Amino acid sequence: MILKNKVALITGGSGYIGKAIGRAFLREAAKVMLAARSVDELLAAKNELSDGFKNVEICKADVAHSTDVKNLVKKTLKIFGKIDILVNAAGIYGPIGSSLDVDFDKWKQTFEINVFGTFNLMQRVLPIMIKKGRGKIINFSGGGDGPFPRFSAYNSSKVAVVRLTETMAAEVKSYHIDINAIAPGPVNSRFLQQALEAGEEAVGKERYQSLLKQKNEGGVPPEKAANLCVFLASDASDGLTGKFLSAVWDDWKNWDKNKIAQIMKSDKYTLRRVK
Repeated sequence: MILKNKVALITGGSGYIGKAIGRAFLREAAKVMLAARSVDELLAAKNELSDGFKNVEICKADVAHSTDVKNLVKKTLKIFGKIDILVNAAGIYGPIGSSLDVDFDKWKQTFEINVFGTFNLMQRVLPIMIKKGRGKIINFSGGGDGPFPRFSAYNSSKVAVVRLTETMAAEVKSYHIDINAIAPGPVNSRFLQQALEAGEEAVGKERYQSLLKQKNEGGVPPEKAANLCVFLASDASDGLTGKFLSAVWDDWKNWDKNKIAQIMKSDKYTLRRVK
């Protein structure tokens, strides 16, 4: 029960990964607000998570809209009285295909949700955490480790999230607020289905075959990302901030206070160029 009495706000809360995070937080005795754009999907998520857990609420919100974000934060505070943890898991793939052919407005919309939405939530929640003198924020990146042809909107936006994370973390570090970004790995989520539905021509033959293999083999369990989120939301990760972590490849389970102190003295887990 390492998150007992903590209040967590999770965007993208009705998604495959969002629900896994919500379940993991509830299991650790946190109180959870799930946010997403679909009321029906939110209700289904609440019904699923409420089977065994009580402290879960939902709020319809599009993170790309400032009014929705404002109301989401307001509702969370009204119900739970505070916000200790923010998880920005809401995101979209955006247009898939050659960057020369994709629709610009849809390309821009990807940034509105993945980047602007993430910033909007942080800007609304950080004053609450600053006043309290403590907080944890977890942003979602992924797909940004290198070139990702035919997914330029998604890839570029997710790299932007990492640099935004590093920058905001440096700004609020003195308030004992930790902000980190994570990559969940190739989870068999809605994203996978969207990519497969786009077809081989849009995705590219090599990528399409890779996605089919991922689907058949099951992909990375969403619980890996959820477990990393629990660590980053808990006191165990205090002082670890401005980093980009992989739920699959990084050995975060064995990090103690001394290891975190070592990491924070280095450029590890950042976007810095390696010579």
